[in-house]
Amino acid sequence: MLDLAGGGAVHAQAGDRTRYAPLTSGLVPEHPGDPVALLRAFHTTLGVHECYVADLDAIQGGALQRSLLRQLAEFHTGFAGALMVDAGTNQPGGALEVLSCGASEVVVGLETLHAFADLAGIVEVVGPSRVVFSLDLKLGAPILHPALQDVGGAGPDALSLADQATAAGITTLLLLDLGRIGTGCGVDLGMLETLRRRFPGIRLLAGGGVLTRRDLERMRDAGCDGALIASAIHAGRVTASDLADLTGSADWGNQSGTSASL
Repeated sequence: MLDLAGGGAVHAQAGDRTRYAPLTSGLVPEHPGDPVALLRAFHTTLGVHECYVADLDAIQGGALQRSLLRQLAEFHTGFAGALMVDAGTNQPGGALEVLSCGASEVVVGLETLHAFADLAGIVEVVGPSRVVFSLDLKLGAPILHPALQDVGGAGPDALSLADQATAAGITTLLLLDLGRIGTGCGVDLGMLETLRRRFPGIRLLAGGGVLTRRDLERMRDAGCDGALIASAIHAGRVTASDLADLTGSADWGNQSGTSASL
């Protein structure tokens, strides 16, 4: 998973974006904050071919980091990698712009969504296989955009929001708790298991709080199809051999973004 701000990669911790500092990674200690060097290391050192990228500038209302996204996509597609990009997209036109920068999938996050009808419109325009809905939480509580217009019920919970997203046509759901990112406290396995039972046919991803390989094994056993890993990778707590063992198993393919979004 790569979090981008101001043209560089930053270290996400507990969702407090005002305190994100340039990322120093054990993968490329000589290149702090260099997203291209990090992406190259994900490929050459870790054998990772899928990466989630969060354009924090765009998510927070700023300009899309087009040139940087294109640079990452040009490098990444050279080895047939997939690039999932969250850039605060909430309209079909924005989704098409993100895809035009080289993303293979556009991430539509709950925190920037204005209406579930807009999500349905994005799915209709770009196709369900190219849309990921991010169920954005902070310590379990949904992060709702103030403009969200057509959410069902008063004070909707995470499951009802996931219901509305699947009704809009999404086939990939990302459970992402910003309050857990960089903390090592682990993902909400109970929520993962509930989502898996409720939506047996969707592609289910999760991120936020991965500390060790054992966390990844628990996520897999809970029905998760892929994990986003960041701090654990950069600190060396999850290694290339861990990823090779896990992704080489018959029941879990390689789905990593390093938020450096592995």
